[in-house]
Amino acid sequence: MIVTKNWLNEWIDLDGISAEELCKTFNAIGLEVDAHETIRVPDGVVVGFVEACEKHPDADKLNVCQVNVGDEIRQIVCGASNVRAGIFIALATVGAKLPSGMKIKEAKLRGVESHGMICSSKEIGLPSMGEGIMILDSSIGELLLGKNLNEYAVFNDDVIEIGLTANRGDCLSIHGVARDLRAALSRPLRELSYKEKQDGRLGIGRILQLHHTETYNTDLLFGAVDVKELNIPFGIALRLAIIDENWTNPVDALLAYATQSTGVILRAYPFEAFNNIENKGIITLQNDENGYAALYGKEKVSIIGVSQEKGAHFVANEGLAVIEASYIPPEIIAKKMGEQKVSSCPHYYRSSRGSEPSIEMGIRYISMLFERYSLSQVYGGNLELTTLHEERIISMAEEEFESFIGLKIDKTRITQIFKNLGMDIGKTKGSTFAITVPKFRHDIVNKQDIIEEVVRIFGIDNIPSKPLVFAEANQMSDDLRAYRKTREFRHRAAQSGFYESVHFVFNERIQLEKYGFVCTDREKELLNPIAATFDTLRPTLLMGLLNSASANVKVNQKKIALFEAGIVFDAERHESKRLGFIVSGPLESEKISNAGKPASIDFAAFVKLIGDVAGSFELVSHTPTHTLAHPYVCAKVMIDGAEAGELFRLHPQVEEEFDLPQTFMCELKIDCLPYGLIEAKPYSKFQASSRDLSILISKEVSYETIKAVVEKYRSPQVQRFYPVDRYVSESLGDQMSLTLRFVLQSEEKTLEDEDIAMAMELILNGLKEELGVNLR
Repeated sequence: MIVTKNWLNEWIDLDGISAEELCKTFNAIGLEVDAHETIRVPDGVVVGFVEACEKHPDADKLNVCQVNVGDEIRQIVCGASNVRAGIFIALATVGAKLPSGMKIKEAKLRGVESHGMICSSKEIGLPSMGEGIMILDSSIGELLLGKNLNEYAVFNDDVIEIGLTANRGDCLSIHGVARDLRAALSRPLRELSYKEKQDGRLGIGRILQLHHTETYNTDLLFGAVDVKELNIPFGIALRLAIIDENWTNPVDALLAYATQSTGVILRAYPFEAFNNIENKGIITLQNDENGYAALYGKEKVSIIGVSQEKGAHFVANEGLAVIEASYIPPEIIAKKMGEQKVSSCPHYYRSSRGSEPSIEMGIRYISMLFERYSLSQVYGGNLELTTLHEERIISMAEEEFESFIGLKIDKTRITQIFKNLGMDIGKTKGSTFAITVPKFRHDIVNKQDIIEEVVRIFGIDNIPSKPLVFAEANQMSDDLRAYRKTREFRHRAAQSGFYESVHFVFNERIQLEKYGFVCTDREKELLNPIAATFDTLRPTLLMGLLNSASANVKVNQKKIALFEAGIVFDAERHESKRLGFIVSGPLESEKISNAGKPASIDFAAFVKLIGDVAGSFELVSHTPTHTLAHPYVCAKVMIDGAEAGELFRLHPQVEEEFDLPQTFMCELKIDCLPYGLIEAKPYSKFQASSRDLSILISKEVSYETIKAVVEKYRSPQVQRFYPVDRYVSESLGDQMSLTLRFVLQSEEKTLEDEDIAMAMELILNGLKEELGVNLR
């Protein structure tokens, strides 16, 4: 948001306040100053009047001008196409030094003497105002020949650019920023002094009607102007150039200026765009084909707060124009745009963040400009449509302010702050404030927002620092325990060679749905996403890790090992914490021990890496619900009998799409990972023994089935068992050879061969009986 000190001064009295103090005030109240530039026209650039203008005798593109500077007439050679007799101009006199470093000297151009230079806006340090020289008018003040331009306020100004957060749409205008300054400076706003002229003025009801069946949550106000001899004054043109606002015709310029000044969204339509019945235009308000509130005449002319049809703009220099001022709540229009995107114009930026709801002020202001700078006739009265918006009232006790802020602020001071912010204080019961939030403050919805307003206006620097006083309590809350648990596994991942990757909690819905992930329900989706590629809450960490891995490959990273700990959301927007991993490419760096050719990551190596972080777990067969996973190289991760996540190789097609070599991924639920005090357990002092059991069994039998049978028939002496070899060949046919290793140990004695043989025989008989296995 760009403002100038003089422009602000039209809405609030800034007398005695320097630009530096103004910038400091902006920063103090949360309107961060991004840039501050000064407009200072150098000495020696004066007001001149072109008395005569003739063609140069020896150059087709040059003119010889006689310029009156008050005490003398000077001859100036000028090449601008718009120079002519009878205009006021800016003349750089001999000796003047321009911002570019050029020093004006006496010169001869094609044999004709020139005693100065007629300047364009850029040549004296102003923004570009189009081709040619500047043509001055009385909008800058009384034009006195020979007077230095830097003695006029418009050429002595400060341009301040303010960085606004998305929720401060109320400050997207000069009036809105002045309104915030009112609270900070305790100075009243200047009232808009404009009254309609009643004598001989035609009423708008004679030429225009508004038809509607409901309000569609909009506020509308229509006026009409018979535009005649409208010329944009220099002062307005300069301010539009300062805010980098382009315009194609005078009405466009006046609307842009009024919108920037007031914050009210204003549009102009040619009267001919509306149905003409008995010399009356008919404006119809109804929903369009996409469910947006739209205006219709002979055809659709605009969507309220979103766009204006190309053929419905007022582009003529003269004629009857219908002026529309509109307001629609930002939460409604932003939600609708999220559900059904349509093309929009620059006005949507304001309406989606909260435009100025006082549309009557916008109509009055634009009417004043038409009457001040043209011979236009403004029609009397307006066509009005308003929606009854429910007031937001927030009740707070006086003690709550002290509790939140940590300082007791006088009740009178708090009341004054609210009043200056435009908030009404209703009847209070005891020490309770009943605060009515003004319609233009869309961002204030709860007590915390109210406190923020008090603190930023009171000044956070005015709140003294105090030592923290508290009674020591058990600090090990559930939140702290969860934080420490997450930190523990993040450290383990980093120690195991993974690099941490951090992403937004948003993803692109189209990309997620492409790979089969379930996204947030449409009715619970983000209303105002920060970007098109961040339009939904992420249901998984995998997509962000995959995109990061792909980005690393594109900058020639060969060994990629990333992890992320973060929050994901289900379709109902319920949160859960996850730990995600991705490993791609070689298992280690190139070095002498691998002759510069390190082995690529494989399933077994990836499982070991995950085990180093997550601890002990089991893998069981798994059918993935998304298409990122290779359907035959994936497994479900089980920890203490509970499903903790999944582990898989990336599908070859996905690897190809993301230009990745062989890649493995894993996502675990942090809640399922073991954490807490590690209790010491007794162990046997007697020697452990191991035995291998090699069996022939059908290839169709899963390891989970074999494990379940072994668990059923294992004796207390069997401490653990695990597979160590699997062998298949044509000679074995539909069978495979599987070797299981058993570790046996007793807490009472050293096991003898008979004890070991008995335990192994029990397991083998169980496998034979239930699965029909044979010894190899």
